[in-house]
Amino acid sequence: MGRTRLRLAAAATLAVLFVGSTATAVHATEEVTHPAPVEGTPGHYIVVMKGDPLATYTGEVKGLRSTKPDTGEQLDARSANSQKYIAHLKNEQRKLAQDAGVTPDTTYQVTLNGFSADLTGEQVDKLRASKDVFGVFADEIRHPDAVTSTEFLGLGDDRKGKGGVWEETGGVEHAGEGVVVGVIDTGIAPEHPSFDGDKLKKKDHKKSKGQPYTDGSYVYFDKSDGATFRSAIVEGQDWNKHAYSTKLVGGQYFSAGAEAAGFDFQYDYLSPRDGDGHGSHTASTAAGEFGVEASVEGIDFGTVSGVAPAAKVAAYKACYVGPDPLVTTDDICALSDLIAAIDQAVADGVDVINYSIGGGSATTVLAPDDISFFNAAAAGVFVSVSAGNDGPDAATADHASPWYTTVAASTIPTWEGTVAFEGFAEAGASVSVPFGESVTGPSTYAGDAAAADGAALCLPGSLDPAAVAGRIVVCDRGENARAEKSQVVKDAGGIGMVLVNVPGGADSLDNDFHVVPTVHLAAAHREAVLAYVQGGTDRPITLVGENTTDDVTPTPQIAGFSSRGPMNADGSDVIKPDIAAPGVAILAATHNARKAEPTFGILSGTSMAAPHIAGLGALYLSERPDTAPAEIKSAMMTTASNTVDASGAEITDPFAQGAGQVESTRFFEPGMLYLNGPSDWAAFLEGKQLAEFDGIDPIDGSDLNLASISIGTLTSEQTVTRTVTSTGPGTYTASAEVPGLDITVEPSTLTFGAAGETATFTVTIDNVDAPVEEWATGSLTWTGEDREVRSPIAVFPVTADAPAEVSGTGVEGSATVEVTPGLTGELPLALAGLTPFQLLVDEANPVEGHSGDENSGDANKDVSWIVDVPEGTTLSRFDLDSSDDEGSDLDLTVYRVVSPEDLRYYQVWQSATASADERVTIPAPTAGTYLVVANMYSTTGPMTWDMTYANVQPEGEGAFTATPNPLDAVRGEPTSYDLSWSGLTAGTEYLGVVQYGDSAVRTIVTVDAQ
Repeated sequence: MGRTRLRLAAAATLAVLFVGSTATAVHATEEVTHPAPVEGTPGHYIVVMKGDPLATYTGEVKGLRSTKPDTGEQLDARSANSQKYIAHLKNEQRKLAQDAGVTPDTTYQVTLNGFSADLTGEQVDKLRASKDVFGVFADEIRHPDAVTSTEFLGLGDDRKGKGGVWEETGGVEHAGEGVVVGVIDTGIAPEHPSFDGDKLKKKDHKKSKGQPYTDGSYVYFDKSDGATFRSAIVEGQDWNKHAYSTKLVGGQYFSAGAEAAGFDFQYDYLSPRDGDGHGSHTASTAAGEFGVEASVEGIDFGTVSGVAPAAKVAAYKACYVGPDPLVTTDDICALSDLIAAIDQAVADGVDVINYSIGGGSATTVLAPDDISFFNAAAAGVFVSVSAGNDGPDAATADHASPWYTTVAASTIPTWEGTVAFEGFAEAGASVSVPFGESVTGPSTYAGDAAAADGAALCLPGSLDPAAVAGRIVVCDRGENARAEKSQVVKDAGGIGMVLVNVPGGADSLDNDFHVVPTVHLAAAHREAVLAYVQGGTDRPITLVGENTTDDVTPTPQIAGFSSRGPMNADGSDVIKPDIAAPGVAILAATHNARKAEPTFGILSGTSMAAPHIAGLGALYLSERPDTAPAEIKSAMMTTASNTVDASGAEITDPFAQGAGQVESTRFFEPGMLYLNGPSDWAAFLEGKQLAEFDGIDPIDGSDLNLASISIGTLTSEQTVTRTVTSTGPGTYTASAEVPGLDITVEPSTLTFGAAGETATFTVTIDNVDAPVEEWATGSLTWTGEDREVRSPIAVFPVTADAPAEVSGTGVEGSATVEVTPGLTGELPLALAGLTPFQLLVDEANPVEGHSGDENSGDANKDVSWIVDVPEGTTLSRFDLDSSDDEGSDLDLTVYRVVSPEDLRYYQVWQSATASADERVTIPAPTAGTYLVVANMYSTTGPMTWDMTYANVQPEGEGAFTATPNPLDAVRGEPTSYDLSWSGLTAGTEYLGVVQYGDSAVRTIVTVDAQ
């Protein structure tokens, strides 16, 4: 299995192939000169008449008053006067069309006076000659719903840089000026125009004029805060000193950890050069040059820009790609290399770090990279991290610590296609149906074309070529990569694919490059599509390379793949993710070989969302160089807006969107700030009993001064405290609402006379009628004269606050368990076990009394076992214990197997600390087959190790009781009960569970029957 591999947080890996497309995508925001069509050319045209449309009509027609709104007023298109003028325009259009023998398919009256229609060459000439016609324009294949993420965020036009935050902060040439963004990823493509810069001048040059310079060994850059960034110039595979420039001021690589894991580097570069595309994509998204012309496979996508185009970029490569770009498990990001990269980036003096790397659902706030980022943030570095791509299931988000900003992925208006058949036309995401073209063919549902299990999902090898060849195949979303599904269809002979979301699963629409023409539809359309396809044989479907419907896809939606909270990490007292940013169908730079043509790609993932936040952080620091990371995070969170669902309705779920969609046009003036720093984080960690600091008093996790409020366990009334700092004078009034909870804010009004003033308030929360064992969510909003300062709230009322684990000894004995009930009345205690642990033996290397042994020269060895988990199991635990816990490092991974024949797995649990002792605990496991893998990552000498497991059943050995049972509970009042056991076998370790009522609250009981 190799060393622990942290996944790149991109939901889809680029696999580019356009099918016969020569069309050009033209963005509505571009200025384009349209050549006149050849006279008499038949086609689809837009006919624009000379008369004013409703919005600008000033009353020239007798009997019809002006409809142009006065300054500061809105157009009222529904007024009687407006309706009269619209009727007049329609009549004029009808007469013109009849005179030319034309049948319009669409007419326009409000912002344009005219119509569109199919015209013969003769009709084109006749209309152009009419005194009533302003112009006859050939229709073009445009994608007005597809905009760049920077434009969508309100930063400005990607061609001119006008009309947004860039212009307000001095123009694109200054947006991010004086700031260095460090990108820890797969490297960078130095020749790419997104990283275009001038040749570095020598250090002894008379004046750097604010530009980076070199002494031959280092690149130097005098930053806006007066400090100097300095990064070593390195040599490597297809990389030399000429790779560095006034834009790309840093490029280093870290590979010792990957090498130690036995990784084969033949598919990547042992240098800062990007062999995957992921690193170049994130770097260019955060701080790529402004207005770079972008194309993919010859298709022009207009221009793209980084969020902070004037910022400098430093790339720290710690991730390497394996032989299959579609299989993320072939890639490696050794944690040791990642930490080395973080360390070096901070040492070099970066201002911002982007970390689009994940390791699955976070189980702690203090993993090794969390510790590194604690210190990076303490050094003043703003850190943006990706939430992960394991959504939409709950508790899947990565990166739980409060000192960085964890980012969810949202959608932007994107490229679309249409699925059409008789009585049906619905738009979905598509860049693989040629723009302006269509593909028509007989259809089949993948589930009806099975050659093996998993056909409905279009899993590899599951489709019958005889049933698929020459057809458009409908595939369900789920389990395997979306892009892989189209490859499976192509391999079976299919000519196109309709990818449909499944109700209850992820429902985002994702623009992947598919190897056959594909349109991705929402779950709401699945039933109609299947009813049509399965209602006959080979019924025809047409895939169109544009949105031919009148429907506009609502944005921003949280991507289905975007990982969700709550964080099951050290008490769940921190809401994650923190914020949402564009992460679906993001067009940016990708990789290229030396001297090869630069490439671009459209990728989706929280990997793509995080660099938007990193870039915004750079913009903020450029304007305010001395800003602490917490200020930037707070400013973003409190000015964010709610996202929407597929119907366009607002959603407020903080575990999906955090504080909401980042609003770049608002976050520079937040009104109030929730500031925190290293001493606050230390107090938080002490309160969690995770670390000790001299001179620091612990605080409750909910009292950390964040711009969000979370209480992971509420049994009775709890008061949290916050302190805010003003950014200017003003008075704010509080309002808070969480359904089912009583919330009181004291004081409810705050008044500030100047920037920098502080005020402290409390929020008292109690449960009234919110269900226990369910999260209750809402928000706290401070409303001022011209702004709102909003914070998400999440509270988890529980049946009881009980210890996670208790232990005892002896073949008979007892232990007292103290609990605080979250309800009043009888609280039954359900006991399971006690179940003895069993030893798993390495039959290839048996050691008496142990699972196996390992010598220092035989590191990175895997030993595996198959374990059956029976029905009714309350909890399973797998323990890997070593005789040497000083210098050795063992890892443990447990897989739930869904295909015993080939050991294909469905779920993964992993414990991979730097210790030689590891533990995996699975509450309420699904019955079935599990693969247990122990990895001897490194050893310091001869050692023995034990691999044991226990599946806790309702009935165990001996007697296991609780007294009293049930508890006479009073909400919020501590009480206790006694556990007792007898009749156990000496020398055996046992496992049991106490469940409180019907809740998910459990106490795990271990007994060492000495």
